[in-house]
Amino acid sequence: MHENTPLDLIIELKDCNIFQEDNLVLSNVSFRVEKGEFVYLVGRVGSGKTSLIRTLNGQLPLNQGEGWVAGYNLRTLKRKEIPALRRKMGIVFQDFQLLTDRSVYDNLEFALKATGWTSKEAIGERIREVLDKVGLQTKGYKMPHQLSGGEQQRVVIARALLNDPEIILADEPTGNLDPETSEEIHQLLKGLSDNGRAVIMSTHKLALIKKYPARTIKFENGAMSESGLDEEMELLD
Repeated sequence: MHENTPLDLIIELKDCNIFQEDNLVLSNVSFRVEKGEFVYLVGRVGSGKTSLIRTLNGQLPLNQGEGWVAGYNLRTLKRKEIPALRRKMGIVFQDFQLLTDRSVYDNLEFALKATGWTSKEAIGERIREVLDKVGLQTKGYKMPHQLSGGEQQRVVIARALLNDPEIILADEPTGNLDPETSEEIHQLLKGLSDNGRAVIMSTHKLALIKKYPARTIKFENGAMSESGLDEEMELLD
């Protein structure tokens, strides 16, 4: 982080314009997130939520404004630094993106090896730890198609936790799940923020926001703003 930044600040964007290729998606973005904070991103499809997440993880370059994520300067971020930045964050997608031809254990092993883990013993221990955290202690041998949607999303969260990240970016993580399962996944993510990780979750599920209120950022007309619940309901109706 730059000078005079509070120690608990993990993300800061100042006066940023966010582009998807040549299209301006979000203007004048200023956004701060502290460790242990849970933040909802709400807005219609195409309003810029995913573009923000892709900017935070280095997938979209930041060319206008200032941005720091987990100690990395997004404006000067080099391609070779992106893997190290991404080890500071866990990413949870709506569509799981699990490797369907290998077991839960092998999916997690693949992710660890891809981020530089080599010791078979350390890999096995870490996989056991994350499966325990998401309540899938006995499911490591299963193939993804043998699991329910909620269990598959738990595997995705386990994968996101492998490198003990400081930030969880969850892009519509309950989008394909029924209400009861959505609530379970939400509680799991909330528990991660209670343990000191920053969790940023895009969602269109108002019932979850109403039941578990937290800081909410609204995306509308190419801009981001802090939102109250009444505004959210109007926006997402």
